[in-house]
Amino acid sequence: MAGNAGCDAFKWPVTREQALFPAAPPAQSGADLTVGQAMDFALVAVDAISFEVPPQHAPAAGTFGATASGELQFSLSDEAWIDVVQDGHAVKSTGFSGVKTCPGIRKSVRFKLSAGPATVQFSGAKKADLKVAVLTPE
Repeated sequence: MAGNAGCDAFKWPVTREQALFPAAPPAQSGADLTVGQAMDFALVAVDAISFEVPPQHAPAAGTFGATASGELQFSLSDEAWIDVVQDGHAVKSTGFSGVKTCPGIRKSVRFKLSAGPATVQFSGAKKADLKVAVLTPE
């Protein structure tokens, strides 16, 4: 498809996200994420969220965010910062790819997590909704 030509600029394929985002069910801050699924988060003002640790990039006033639990590769529909927290510490990403020319997908970030729960924090979004896909890396 000609409209997806910009999507080829990602470092890895985003075809699964393209398939998942249109039917992503709604979710609120605090939702559990499941690997292999996407969620359409209704974000809230960042000053109304209790982040487990402060976001690595301080969110600007008037932006939106959410928290969720999950692991692996996270792809976002729009611009926003993503932090993954495990055992009380922010986890450094192991890979990042961002493209402004792919309809419906803005960035994809990978994290290597140890066994156990993790909290995913979204901040700095300029809109009050954000689709998030959680996948195993291809």
